[in-house]
Amino acid sequence: MPINYSAFDKGRPLVLIAGPCVIESEEHVHRMARGIREAVGDFVFKASFDKANRTSGSAYRGPGLKEGLRILAGVKAEGFPILTDIHECWQAEPVAEVADILQIPAFLCRQTDLLLAAGRTGRIVNIKKGQFVAPHDIHRAAEKVASTGNRQVVLTERGSSFGYNNLVVDMRGLKIMRDAGWPVVFDATHSVQLPGGAGETSGGRPEFIEPLARAAVAVGVNGVFVEVHDEPEKALSDGANALRLELLAGFWERVRAIHGVVGGGSR
Repeated sequence: MPINYSAFDKGRPLVLIAGPCVIESEEHVHRMARGIREAVGDFVFKASFDKANRTSGSAYRGPGLKEGLRILAGVKAEGFPILTDIHECWQAEPVAEVADILQIPAFLCRQTDLLLAAGRTGRIVNIKKGQFVAPHDIHRAAEKVASTGNRQVVLTERGSSFGYNNLVVDMRGLKIMRDAGWPVVFDATHSVQLPGGAGETSGGRPEFIEPLARAAVAVGVNGVFVEVHDEPEKALSDGANALRLELLAGFWERVRAIHGVVGGGSR
């Protein structure tokens, strides 16, 4: 079933966005989508058809737009809402034919033309706050999308640069972003990434995924984003900061319990 923007309203159940970083194979994304649904129930499936910002030029990027959208369309046909990212303006329209949510990568969150192209599709647009952007500035990116007449915008926190090869999460930023009037999602797995910290790839500290997610939900967010893999040590992208599939059910039960106590949301 497609996801409606109202799912991110205040007082609604916490939205889960989950899936492998990149499409590794058609069989794998279907297996992951079914495994995640079995663990948590309803969620938004996330996988990228292209990872255009890999640390090394020789790293695996994905199957590309045409094949990636064909695979994602098959996942959608099984009833899963789809989120995937775009990197160039021309990708917005074809991706919108399949995806329920278009994601703007953190490194591209200030690219005006890309934001406008995403907004014009009429789809929900998830803007990942750049590691270099202050929480009190990211609302300007949302306003660029809204200028197209599409106010279905979500802002996602994924950590801020803290020296070299490290990120830190300022929990105050979640409230600042929320107070700007847009729904907020916390990306618990990219927030524990060590960018470029493993030489030709990024490292990660997955033991901090749940503590940070708990804190973010306690502050008050509308959703949680986690990259999930059945074998993170074999993942073709971002395995070092992925949540292992077998841990997802318990993780989601605990963070939802916190959400149930504090309530959450921005609008």
